[in-house]
Amino acid sequence: MRKAEAYWPLILLLALIKFVLPLFLQSPEYELQRDEYLYYEQGQHLALGYLENPPLLSWLGTISSWFGGSEAWIKIWPCFFGAATLVVTCMLTAELGGNRFAQFIAGLSIITGAYLRVHFLFQPNILDIFCWTLAIYFLVRFFNTQQPKFIYWLAFSLAIGWYGKYSIVFIAAALVAGLLLTRHRIIFTRKYTWLAAIGAILLIVPNVIWQYHHNWPVIHHMRELQDTQLQYKDPADFFKEQVLMLLPVVFVWFAGLIWLLRNHSYRVIGISYFIIIIMLFAGRGKGYYALGIYPALLAAGATALERVCRTKAWVQYAVTLLIILLTIPLIPLLLPVYKPAKLAAFYEKYGISKTGALKWEDQRDHPLPQDFADMLGWKELAVKTEQFYNQLDDSAKANTIIYGRHYGHAGALRFYGKEKDFREKVITDNGSFLLWIPNEMRFKNLLFIGSRVPGSDDEVFNHFQQSRLIDTVSNPFSRQLGDKIIYYENIDSTGLRLAVDGLQEMKKQFRRD
Repeated sequence: MRKAEAYWPLILLLALIKFVLPLFLQSPEYELQRDEYLYYEQGQHLALGYLENPPLLSWLGTISSWFGGSEAWIKIWPCFFGAATLVVTCMLTAELGGNRFAQFIAGLSIITGAYLRVHFLFQPNILDIFCWTLAIYFLVRFFNTQQPKFIYWLAFSLAIGWYGKYSIVFIAAALVAGLLLTRHRIIFTRKYTWLAAIGAILLIVPNVIWQYHHNWPVIHHMRELQDTQLQYKDPADFFKEQVLMLLPVVFVWFAGLIWLLRNHSYRVIGISYFIIIIMLFAGRGKGYYALGIYPALLAAGATALERVCRTKAWVQYAVTLLIILLTIPLIPLLLPVYKPAKLAAFYEKYGISKTGALKWEDQRDHPLPQDFADMLGWKELAVKTEQFYNQLDDSAKANTIIYGRHYGHAGALRFYGKEKDFREKVITDNGSFLLWIPNEMRFKNLLFIGSRVPGSDDEVFNHFQQSRLIDTVSNPFSRQLGDKIIYYENIDSTGLRLAVDGLQEMKKQFRRD
């Protein structure tokens, strides 16, 4: 298959649009999303791994902190990797033989659909999608040139992907299976393939060693995810999501899948798609876990469409217009483009709840999508908590810690807190924050943040002399609506020992003796 030339002015223009579009579309009322506080805070505690995810994203958060750590400096990474994914997708299109129109359609496809939302969230998915796409690009380069260096680059892409998100194993396993099932299986008789594999393994060894010394938290996290989220998913939703999340370009990727399966040179990619879908479905994965494979299908589909309508300019215009017209109505579902009240009214007017887009993890419909509701209320919570803390006298401050029920609480307070003394007092035993709690901890008072008042089963809280409700989150559209700020005073020695011993016991499960 003869490759085409990459049309760089076109590709760079599309990449620029991809980079800036989310920044212009989001309404300024929205803050960082709950998980983004966690990943950024991880970057303030550099390590070779974390309880929830590999370290690469958090290292990028470290770089953002060098420039002040503002919301804009955090958001720059999803926008950057979105643009980078678009560039690689267009390059892949050229490798598959797609010319200018094909590269335009492929790039346009990465701007729309679920990629519009994913590439505005500082989450591991941005690295996952990029590395999947990059790995397939280098594999196609190898097919086209038979140069061993591209196998080494493929292995490097997979190794970097491991540090981005562990789900890189899905594309690695699928490509191996796809190669074995096609004429390309001869690649496994080549010395350079095994050297590349060894090199990739050596690159990920530091993280594997970290996992070992912390008692394999990735397995613990996967079990927790299954118990709290995945087991409640309707299996049929997985297949619906494969269509809905890229609805404006579903005809492009479907055409690409057919084209790949009919093409002996690149059939391995088409086979890999089915293997990935089967693995994710069997593991009750969320639909968006498969987003990394679609850039390759979009590149192939754009190439196929270009060949069908090469001599018919009106068809090219029609395809472009169709994608744009299908995208525009979906933008309010993909990004929070309006103020919360206006956005909720928009959803109500058009019956969006019937689509399932407003269903949260609690399986109930709400005024806003969960991701958007998770972008509200954090500043309010931080300001109210810090204002009360600053009203305490110096003695009370010195003996007070600030405890959030989950990493969103703790991360937001650390991110928006103005005073260093306040930020350093914030702890939670949820997620990676658990590892950062000092082993020797002494306090008399506790400033609590949580959705409900601790009950009798929270034994430590029964050992304070008194408590009082300070304030609550009042934003009606926030997922944190009603979250409480409670001040507990004068813990007794028994309660302090229970708190310290309990935290040590929790840490033990992530420590290999």
